[in-house]
Amino acid sequence: MKLVTYSPASGGTPRPGLVLDDGCIADIPANAAATPGVDFSTMLGIIRGGAAARKALDALAARPPAAAVAMADVKLHAPIPRPAKNVFCVGWNYLEHFEEGAKKLQDNRELPQWPVFFSKAPTAVNGPFDPIPFDPAISTSLDWEVELGVVIGPGGKDIKAEDAMAHVWGYTVINDVSWRDLQRRHGGQWHKGKSLDGTCPMGPVLVTADSLDHTNLRVTCRVNGVTKQDSNTKFLYFKLPRLIHDLSMGMTLEPGDVISTGTPEGVGFARNPPEFLKPGDLLETEIEGIGTLRNPIGG
Repeated sequence: MKLVTYSPASGGTPRPGLVLDDGCIADIPANAAATPGVDFSTMLGIIRGGAAARKALDALAARPPAAAVAMADVKLHAPIPRPAKNVFCVGWNYLEHFEEGAKKLQDNRELPQWPVFFSKAPTAVNGPFDPIPFDPAISTSLDWEVELGVVIGPGGKDIKAEDAMAHVWGYTVINDVSWRDLQRRHGGQWHKGKSLDGTCPMGPVLVTADSLDHTNLRVTCRVNGVTKQDSNTKFLYFKLPRLIHDLSMGMTLEPGDVISTGTPEGVGFARNPPEFLKPGDLLETEIEGIGTLRNPIGG
């Protein structure tokens, strides 16, 4: 099952929709059966609705409405346009990316025994086809990072690794767009360089966990049609159960929380010479079975 958050191309309040087999969108608030305790007006409301919301979605998918809107006639937003909390991110989670970064920075760091966590502010979240802001007065070292996004369903604290996948609601595509000089400027912490407005494009859809094998998905990133990153989620260093377990230790994960699971090798700053995005470039971020983000730089 694939869900989107959309609005009419002419404008309007974003609302969740179900992607039908023909590619059209069924409006969920207008067509899902009224369900006590479930708010169908937002994606967060649906995720927080748990099993009852999912039952209503399954019924809608089984008997889609006669009237649906064509994908070409709407504007797609990030599936969760404004997460309730920061997007949780994972650093150095593909071995080759860890090695390319260490080589570029001439750092003899050892492989991590624990995941490296940081976050992106909710205001960084951007739509799947929206421009990524570029202000040369702030920085010109804008880099790309294709990543599998994981959305939490049932919340929990101290989640056991063997139970972790039961807490996943679905998957989406994220690019952890990063301003490299800002990332390293502020005392070694990454939050500022990762959190400028619009630097977390997400989408184009949210695929439910039961519809996708997350362990073997091709992940690619292109700039102006040229492939920069090309890998597979099977090469994740820390797998999803470990990430969810470690992240939830002493810290409650809630429905709708988003985890961006790390990027493979091929980022711009590690190239020789370094490569960075510039105004007018087209950044394409694709994950097999989910879809492709197409974000112009600047504007």
